[in-house]
Amino acid sequence: MHSYLIELASLMAIFAFAIVSPGADLAMVMRQSIVHGRRSAIITSFGIGASLMFHVSYTILGLGLIISQSIYLFNIVKWCGVAYLVYIGIKALRAGRTEIEAPVAGGAADGKRQPALRAFGLGFMANALNPKAVFFFLSIFSTVVSAHTPIMVKFGYGLVMAGCLIAWFVGVSLFMTTPRMRAAFSRASQWIDRTSGVVFIALGIKLATERAG
Repeated sequence: MHSYLIELASLMAIFAFAIVSPGADLAMVMRQSIVHGRRSAIITSFGIGASLMFHVSYTILGLGLIISQSIYLFNIVKWCGVAYLVYIGIKALRAGRTEIEAPVAGGAADGKRQPALRAFGLGFMANALNPKAVFFFLSIFSTVVSAHTPIMVKFGYGLVMAGCLIAWFVGVSLFMTTPRMRAAFSRASQWIDRTSGVVFIALGIKLATERAG
């Protein structure tokens, strides 16, 4: 049990950088909050969290199958993960300050409330169709989580990650749409990127030096 808590803490320490780094999900939630209101943004946040479980599910099941069938295939996937971690690390280190602009409201002008299913679907599809997610989750699960950890425990990790992601974006929906909070986040964005860049490159190096099993 203690080893599982260590794995979960390690996963969350890494995942925290991915959560707060500016990206398409953040832009989506902020736009939803400004254009369609907090209700739609919160529902969209749950869609993003559900999509994360989609990524985690096929990553866990696929990684277990690859390891059990072929070390050669696992090594190919592993080196793809190494390359991706180093790539996003370098990209983050080179990133400048991110200016978060508030989009011009247009969808709420007609007074119609956005349907809940549409708001949820926007969040789910925006994250589900992101090809970067599979490499990210594959990389961090390969690096941090033991191949011998039970599948249900791994799914438990995924649920905790999804819950934290939803909580973050609900917070964005409630607070980050104010001008003061946007300005503060923009000022901190470059340091967030630099720190996460170092972390991702270090993870890539760690993954490159480890063996399956």
